[in-house]
Amino acid sequence: MRFKPLATLALVAASAAAAPPSFDTLIARMTVEEKVGQLSLFAPVSAGTVGNPATRQPSAAEQRDDLRAGRITGFFNGQGLAIKREAQRIAVNESRLGIPLLFAADVIHGFRTVFPVPLAEAASWDPALAERTARAAAVEATADGFRWTFAPMVDIARDARWGRSVEGSGEDVFLGRQFAAARVRGFQGTDLAHADTMLATAKHFAAYGAAEGGLDYNTVDLSERQLREVYLPPFQAALGAGGAAVMTSFNDIAGVPSNANPWLLDTVLRGEWGFDGVVVSDYTADEELIAHGVAADARDATRLSFLAGTDISMQSGLYRDHLPALVASGEVPMVRLDDAVRRVLRIKQRLGLFDAPMRGLDGADRTDWPEHRALAREAAQRSIVMLKNDGALLPLPKAGQRIALIGPFAGAGDLLGPWTLFPGARPPVTLEDGVRAALTDPSRLTVVRGSGIDTPLRGGLSAAVAAARAADVVLLAVGEGEAMSGEARSRTDISLPAAQQALAEAVAATGKPVVVLLRNGRALALKGAVRDAPALLVTWFLGSETGHAVADVLFGDTSPSGRLPVSFPREPGQVPYYYAHPPTGRPVPASQPDSFYKARYLDSPNEALYPFGHGLGYGDVHYGPPVLSHTRLPWNGTLRVTARVTNRGTRDTTEVVQLYVRDRVASVTRPVRELKGFRQVHLPPGASESVTFTLTRHDLGFVGRDGRPTVEPGDFDVWTAPSAGEGAPASFLLELSTQHHVGQR
Repeated sequence: MRFKPLATLALVAASAAAAPPSFDTLIARMTVEEKVGQLSLFAPVSAGTVGNPATRQPSAAEQRDDLRAGRITGFFNGQGLAIKREAQRIAVNESRLGIPLLFAADVIHGFRTVFPVPLAEAASWDPALAERTARAAAVEATADGFRWTFAPMVDIARDARWGRSVEGSGEDVFLGRQFAAARVRGFQGTDLAHADTMLATAKHFAAYGAAEGGLDYNTVDLSERQLREVYLPPFQAALGAGGAAVMTSFNDIAGVPSNANPWLLDTVLRGEWGFDGVVVSDYTADEELIAHGVAADARDATRLSFLAGTDISMQSGLYRDHLPALVASGEVPMVRLDDAVRRVLRIKQRLGLFDAPMRGLDGADRTDWPEHRALAREAAQRSIVMLKNDGALLPLPKAGQRIALIGPFAGAGDLLGPWTLFPGARPPVTLEDGVRAALTDPSRLTVVRGSGIDTPLRGGLSAAVAAARAADVVLLAVGEGEAMSGEARSRTDISLPAAQQALAEAVAATGKPVVVLLRNGRALALKGAVRDAPALLVTWFLGSETGHAVADVLFGDTSPSGRLPVSFPREPGQVPYYYAHPPTGRPVPASQPDSFYKARYLDSPNEALYPFGHGLGYGDVHYGPPVLSHTRLPWNGTLRVTARVTNRGTRDTTEVVQLYVRDRVASVTRPVRELKGFRQVHLPPGASESVTFTLTRHDLGFVGRDGRPTVEPGDFDVWTAPSAGEGAPASFLLELSTQHHVGQR
């Protein structure tokens, strides 16, 4: 394929050694319409609008005309190389300036090879694993021509009713920061100019996870302190790792929609943080300013969105339709338009598109990546969380027992989770296939659905009870279907559907030992026979290697090592629930849990059923008390905190040792515990290991009364524990230097 020689492209290529190229010459040659084209992103006509509301669609001929006129900066979520090749050929060869297109996609947890959903992967408590899976996803997606992903989602989610919890890393700020940075590094690699790297997008900016009532797209109203302490730090971590794109959130914050919030996008993001990358709206978020009630019409919405700092409009077409007239009228300064265009061109330059516009588009379509299946299996294994294992029911023997696999998730379907738009040709491994492959005699396995996901099956309960009675042990596969978790999948009741709960009760009534295999994309409130089963595994949506990974844990080929990234409440009515909550003025005394006129429910304890950080392995791990190097932490010094952990069991295990602190007295209320570190250690039977963490005063900071970061001297508690709900604290004093004053930053 040949391209016409273009002076502008040659100029840009020649300036690649500059840091960064100014693009002034190219911008000076552009018409206003061509500039606006660089800020307009669309789905290709052939792709439709997967996963989003329908919008007005041009014809294929109209879209080709827009390419020739330079009115499109790129496409998103269009499958196949042929479509992208042709679009790029038109953009580079037939448009006046030949500016290459950028192809984007929702590559959320894998591409052809599907890895565990992000919330599941966060349960590994291993950011390096997330970096590896993001790298593999980027390799696969770039082979299909995509160079930009709308991931990672770094929203903190503390309300399990919110369906998009599944796309993030859970409820904790510290853990969320580690995974945000790791995923950016994985997608972007060491150099965005490399052909197998993707521009990562930190989303959704900001506080999307704090939607009222856990209702997707809903309003958010919180203090600036909470915004800065909880919801913004993962974005800072993602950008600190090199992330060069940010996506706005659908929600408003205190009455101002994020897409039209100059304080958020200009003052904080660009001003305070120095961000020089691109800001893209979420799907039609600029147009939705009208429904929010802050824009009178599409023209007004365009003005508000662009002047707030949103560079690229996704799918609505508002910038294309209204931005030129706004510039002509002077309502939008030309310098603002040029700055936004320059940021987009700089991204395309960093991706090497000006030098090689067909890079990644000149290969053959590939739908299978066998070399990544082993990684998918490892990631799935390490995402599984064992909540309970009474009487050491697990691991199961591979021979001698009759096993009944019962439940709506025993077979095919509902394995991959939401946002799997590009799965490969090879189907995922089902639970049935994985268990059969692990058994010495596969004929010892009986499989019965028992119920649908949310409806009973005729004869289902009787068939399930018969299978359970004939078995030595039951594997009960229950939980959420793919359609119950993800965007626009908010739920008022985070319990199991009634049909599945009835199935669980009927199976448990047989008296046979039951191992519950939960499939879920959020924390669930477990009841009855599910809660009371002797063994309970959280298996999430694990992706391509689901069946093999679950079998590996069930039969002891690997010890479960996952830990909860979200708290599992006792009752649905406890949500939003998170471990790092502030204390109240009327706490419930541990010695008098039924005290009245205290901050307690009448019908349930306050505590989680399974706290953040909880998870068991096949060992028997015991913690010694935390040992401090000193009882005083100097203002400019360090403090070492050491935990000695011992495996008293008879099997290898992996333990996640967690470090928590609490500021006892501060100028504002502080959380009852905050995660400040964690470390994974492998412990053979009988082995002990000392795990040491280092604290400085910078680990103890917070946002003060004046809205600025601060550190205050005083007494602190510190825990080394297997979860946020366990352990006994030690204490230390952060000393005030004679050269500093209270509140020193």
